[in-house]
Amino acid sequence: MPHTSSAPRLGDLERTLMEQLWDSAAHRPDGASVREVLEALPAERGLAYTTVMTVLDRLSKKGLVTRERDGRAWRYTPAGTRESLTAETMRATLDDASDRRATLLHFLDGATPEELDDLRAALSEVEQRRG
Repeated sequence: MPHTSSAPRLGDLERTLMEQLWDSAAHRPDGASVREVLEALPAERGLAYTTVMTVLDRLSKKGLVTRERDGRAWRYTPAGTRESLTAETMRATLDDASDRRATLLHFLDGATPEELDDLRAALSEVEQRRG
């Protein structure tokens, strides 16, 4: 997913459909149809086919999913990983902050020791990659 200054924000239903596409990507590398996405959702959601189709179309226009024709239907595939979308959202939030350092400090003040360990490990890995 390319770096942009404003990562798309997902609504609840958009997030649910993205989660379904990410979860099914391993066993459906060619993507999922609207019907397949709808059938994989909990029945209590009570969503209409056309609602799922509209939301998947919106996600395609946002560049979050790609779609390919399969007969008369479309097959949808996530354009990036959960992690890449989360990173873009974090980047957009930092880009919007008037004081990035203060924002990071507030974020880190609430971090658990495990999260701080993960952050240290990630920083070390980035530093090694950059040489």
